[in-house]
Amino acid sequence: MDLQQVKQRFSIIGNSAKLNYALQTAMRVAPTELTVYIQGESGSGKESFSKIIHHLSPRKHGPFIAINCGALPEGTINSELFGHDKGSFTGALDNRKGYFEAANGGTIFLDEIGELPLETQSRLLRVLENGEFIRVGSSKVQKTDVRIITATNRDLITEVERNSFREDLYYRLSTLPIAVPPLRERPGDVVLLFQKFAFDATEKYRQDTFELSIDGEQILQNYRWPGNIRQLKNIAEQIAVLEQGSLIDAAIIRKYLPARAENNLPAVFKEIAKESDVSERDIFYKVLIDLKKDVSELRKVVFGMIDNNENSEDFVESNRSSLTRMLTSENKHSESSNYVSPPLNHDDEVYDHVEIEDQDSVGKNEILSLEAKEEELIRKALLKNNGRRKRAAQELGISERTLYRKIKHYDIEN
Repeated sequence: MDLQQVKQRFSIIGNSAKLNYALQTAMRVAPTELTVYIQGESGSGKESFSKIIHHLSPRKHGPFIAINCGALPEGTINSELFGHDKGSFTGALDNRKGYFEAANGGTIFLDEIGELPLETQSRLLRVLENGEFIRVGSSKVQKTDVRIITATNRDLITEVERNSFREDLYYRLSTLPIAVPPLRERPGDVVLLFQKFAFDATEKYRQDTFELSIDGEQILQNYRWPGNIRQLKNIAEQIAVLEQGSLIDAAIIRKYLPARAENNLPAVFKEIAKESDVSERDIFYKVLIDLKKDVSELRKVVFGMIDNNENSEDFVESNRSSLTRMLTSENKHSESSNYVSPPLNHDDEVYDHVEIEDQDSVGKNEILSLEAKEEELIRKALLKNNGRRKRAAQELGISERTLYRKIKHYDIEN
């Protein structure tokens, strides 16, 4: 069975290079008995990969059980997975098989594996190493022959460092990892998926079909889709049922997208050129938005320091007008199409060095640096509060996390 046949059989839509690579990896590992670890964001389609691996394996005629570990109650999770004997706990009125016993000869898919408690992780490790398990309330060791496929949207390495996930179990599970790309890394597939989901909805609910405008396609491709395929499907079905027009444009789609600003920004993709539809205008727009956010934060720092400093009356009288012109001029820069400032990256945010010349208040060649003023104010706040960062952050009017980042950036010693 080739790649296109697999896509058709399991209803996989898309031609992204990352998606194709993940599918090819699943197809190659399917005939083996290797333990597979599928990593991907929520809603990206991890369960579809587990089904591909099972149905292309020698175990395809055996049972396939998919379990969401996060949905199992912590008090009964061991009973659900490994079974229990009669009388082992209150309510255990009879012997019960667990999922590992029921899936003998087949495949068991453990989704959200990072949600398992440490005690259950120890039991799972024994199943992986020896194929053995013990029912709750029993002392008899039982054997099972199952292939285990796991998935998570967490970073298990981070969970191992936090001692909330066993390191030996992590390396036992990740024999062969498969990375499922999020939808924002598949911009060329978004329109295809939307049209598929919308068509299915119109057929199911007997609605009129519609066409997608060019600007509608662009907003779908530029949106970040934090809920991935699940979110896209929900929005496509809502539009198919609620909208009556024959043409769906950007204005209509915006009504169904969440209003959170961070998700509405154009996404910058790192796909190869033929799969990327991001224009220079989109990138420049994002840079300006990030710059405006940083300067607005700096405005809060400067005026917060002025208002909270008991000995700053002279400073206020002599510098408030200059500072006001300096801090509000960023609006003019944001609206000017001829203004381009090269960004400097500091901890995933765009920070620019702002320079303003005002012949009325400074010399002709004098340059005012906001970055230098920010460092000076941070040092003063730390000195005033004897190095207590929490109180310094409160006085500056910024979060403690932001203050930590600024201290690291300016290499400030308390």
